[in-house]
Amino acid sequence: MCRFALYLGPPISLGSLVTEPENSIIRQSYRSHEGQEPLNGDGFGVAWYVPAITPEPAIFKDITPAWNNPNLKNLAAVTVSGCILAHVRAATPGIPVSRFNCHPFSWGPFALMHNGHIGDFRHLSRRLRERLSDEAYLRLEGSTDSELLLALFADRWQRRRDPDPLERMAAALGDTFADLAETAAEVGVEEPSQLNVALTDGRRAVVSRYNSHHPEQANSLYLHSGSCYVCEGGEGHMLPAEPPRHAVLVASEPLTRDGRWQRVAPGHLVLIGEDLEVEVRELSVAPSGATLSHQGR
Repeated sequence: MCRFALYLGPPISLGSLVTEPENSIIRQSYRSHEGQEPLNGDGFGVAWYVPAITPEPAIFKDITPAWNNPNLKNLAAVTVSGCILAHVRAATPGIPVSRFNCHPFSWGPFALMHNGHIGDFRHLSRRLRERLSDEAYLRLEGSTDSELLLALFADRWQRRRDPDPLERMAAALGDTFADLAETAAEVGVEEPSQLNVALTDGRRAVVSRYNSHHPEQANSLYLHSGSCYVCEGGEGHMLPAEPPRHAVLVASEPLTRDGRWQRVAPGHLVLIGEDLEVEVRELSVAPSGATLSHQGR
């Protein structure tokens, strides 16, 4: 059910996530350790930021399996960025395999990728689309629930007036999850939604580990941070934290054998600030709205 990795920190190559580590994203596309299924061959995508040129992400994605795409390997070897997203897809049954349905998705400066599904999406899709502004609706290109999540988030982001951008992102994502819960209650959908969502604007990020009905069954998610992430000869290492240099990795499963990866608790958000400080926060969602309560920093 998809695998992803998000990196923020000093610039590294895409290959440091995609091709080089012993449990790289490409390896997870055909041999995932913690996914509900080991094969994630229904396409892939990578996004990266070059803020000196544009605040919007560059994105490369295709419907071919990640393990069999030479363009991805060539690109990963020479592309360097301080904010990288990588995703391999196992398509939700009933949602077509197409380039428009491959992650990550972008909206202005935002990029989003998703591991999971919206419960009984076929019955919820029309009602959720009715909640969208005309602008958000007209920008939809594919048919996947994940792209619709980004459209819902974009509308909620525009309505929010939180002065801090990171808090605004977290609140808008909570509002999005609340919209899903409210719509599911209205329609009578009881199937859980699995919502491991990674969202960034290239400078900061919010990542969720969330199951709407059974928190303990949320898909896996791990966090790793330090001063600098390096990958040499297939071995990935996170050097101990020494300000002012910081690096943060959030992934569906550990990319390396480094034993300092931390499992994110179910029902929590990982917030990564522009200063690369990390906060893990409990996420509480109710149909009438979303409450994001402080957990720790």
